[in-house]
Amino acid sequence: MQIYAFLLEKQYFCTLNFIITLKFLAMSCILNIDTSTDACSVAVSQDGVCIYHDEDLSGPNHSERLGTFVDEAMSFTDNHAIPFDAVAVSSGPGSYTGLRIGVSMAKGICYGRNLRLVGIPTLELLCVPVLLGKELQDDALLCPMVDARRMEVYAAIYDRALRPVRTVCADIVEADTYKEWLDQHPVYFFGNGAAKCMETINHPNAHLIENIKPLARYMFPLAEKRMALEQYEDVAYFTPYYLKDYVAKRPKPML
Repeated sequence: MQIYAFLLEKQYFCTLNFIITLKFLAMSCILNIDTSTDACSVAVSQDGVCIYHDEDLSGPNHSERLGTFVDEAMSFTDNHAIPFDAVAVSSGPGSYTGLRIGVSMAKGICYGRNLRLVGIPTLELLCVPVLLGKELQDDALLCPMVDARRMEVYAAIYDRALRPVRTVCADIVEADTYKEWLDQHPVYFFGNGAAKCMETINHPNAHLIENIKPLARYMFPLAEKRMALEQYEDVAYFTPYYLKDYVAKRPKPML
């Protein structure tokens, strides 16, 4: 419960009603899956604590590693007689192929075990390790970024309570892209699309946080909140939020 105590104290992620709800909520056992970037990760959370996790950061190896990770996580819970209540999965934006693999796996488990499905926006997930591990100014803003190649990123802007200040967009980053917010607040940029943008942004209020990845072991506070609010996905019709249409590449010549 240490992470929840920290979140409640700082009021990250929480409205007053949600804080009251959390105090009386019987926590759930959740299988958490993230394949939204090159990293592949799976975690099991119970009663607001991560009790198991496995991850491969050398990817993208989602098609090779995810099935093994899920099997091992489910064996762990079965051996400890812990029933799952839901599956949480990164819903995007992010890698087109990675999101498809992760969501397909999550939906299959939900069908097979009759579980609820929870979709977690990738950019919100990126914010969790920053909020847990970084001291931020009261007026600080968070700008998680997922690489979309060249100088384009999928990005959003949140305050410290994870309230959206600007919605998710595919940004072609130029010097003035975030100037409206940088002129008034310290803004922290992170995620696998952030480093390439810093020289272009070049503002005294712009701060880079390195090595932040959307990992399954950080997912459960967001999943618990959605479960408390009964914000479940329709297993049959749920699809990832790609933000942009997939464009197939021309194969390289063999000779």
